[in-house]
Amino acid sequence: MEISHIHIDWEGPFSIAKLSEIKDEDKDYGVYQIYGGHPIYGSNVLLYIGKAIEQTFGVRISQEGWQHNRDSENVEIYIGRLSGETTPDNSKWESEISLAESLLIYSHKPAFNSQSIKSVRDKRLEHVHVFNWIAHRDLMAEVSGLRWKPRKELDDYEYYGTHEE
Repeated sequence: MEISHIHIDWEGPFSIAKLSEIKDEDKDYGVYQIYGGHPIYGSNVLLYIGKAIEQTFGVRISQEGWQHNRDSENVEIYIGRLSGETTPDNSKWESEISLAESLLIYSHKPAFNSQSIKSVRDKRLEHVHVFNWIAHRDLMAEVSGLRWKPRKELDDYEYYGTHEE
């Protein structure tokens, strides 16, 4: 299977009130991050990673209910638009958004994505490499799906010097 390089250009922060500023309908789909207060982890932490596929960022994020966060005045939202040489068809675009979201959730473990953390078992993620550009905040600059596969499942994985020729 071919390795999929997914490039995400991040923009933000936006407050909940400023979501209406996100209006570019033609490219208003992708992945988003929510930062805010958490009763255990503290203030200004990564709380959630989500995706906007069939709804624009503004519509999708407004449905999440972050205005009820214990520190809602300080909730910050970052939006990530996929980028590349050409815009793929909708099916591939949506697939890449979903794969990127799954890998970012698994590798960063946001507090409110606990149900999705097990998603790395999706075999397709082994061949995904996400590059986070510009305002990616607390996300790692690069995330590889293969990195999160258990070492014991890697083919021909042995210490150097123990390989037979």
